[in-house]
Amino acid sequence: MQIYRGMDIGTAKPTMLERKGIPHHLIDVAEPEDEFSVARFRHLGREILSDTKAPVMIITGGSGLHFRSLVDPMSFAPTDPEMRAELEAREGAALVGELLAVDPGARSHVDLANPRRVLRALEIYELTGETPTMRAGTALAEEVRRYVPEIGFEAVGIDPGSSLEGRIETRLARMRAGGLVDEVRSLASRLGRTARTAVAYREILDALAGEISLDDAFDRAASNTKKLARKQRTWFQRDPRIRWIPWIDDVDQRTSRIMETID
Repeated sequence: MQIYRGMDIGTAKPTMLERKGIPHHLIDVAEPEDEFSVARFRHLGREILSDTKAPVMIITGGSGLHFRSLVDPMSFAPTDPEMRAELEAREGAALVGELLAVDPGARSHVDLANPRRVLRALEIYELTGETPTMRAGTALAEEVRRYVPEIGFEAVGIDPGSSLEGRIETRLARMRAGGLVDEVRSLASRLGRTARTAVAYREILDALAGEISLDDAFDRAASNTKKLARKQRTWFQRDPRIRWIPWIDDVDQRTSRIMETID
């Protein structure tokens, strides 16, 4: 979400001072109204990786899919705004039924409780004729499952341990004090379909619409951030290429441990 201009506080975007002297990429490259797919992220990121003269490039962040899109042989099916709008107009349960009707094995490859995943699977089927089961059986999918990279890398994961939930709450409180509500209010009319799904933004939008209180919005944002963190950890822990170290509060010690692990 740091790709979006103006979404600064709620995405914990590095400040201009923090970026000084260290080139950062894929920050502020899109307007909040823009759709921004993983395929587009991969295209821009691969261009940066191939063109860089830097001796070291660091890929950092929370999205396992976006990370793997940069280093692994992933491909992305086409999308069509009109088709997607047509599917979004249908009931979620109906979409699940449609998907299972064309591919009974889809429940093994798609999280049927996630409306966006179900919709995307149907969109791909309508545009290409490929079902989730068919896509899962390709040679490329097998390479992805075996974690065979196209771009070599060293990976270190920091296990946050039991302190994560408290740090999430502290972080959100700091964002609230730093003006996150005003930031969301100023962007509310401009947030497109992708941007408005960002955690904290979507909950505060509900509060600004009068559906819940601001306190409830931040409580929900904390809960949803914790859920997202658990999903991210599960995703990354499947990757055998990542070496894990425990969280260390001291930044210098943490950095030294990371470098020792890579060396």
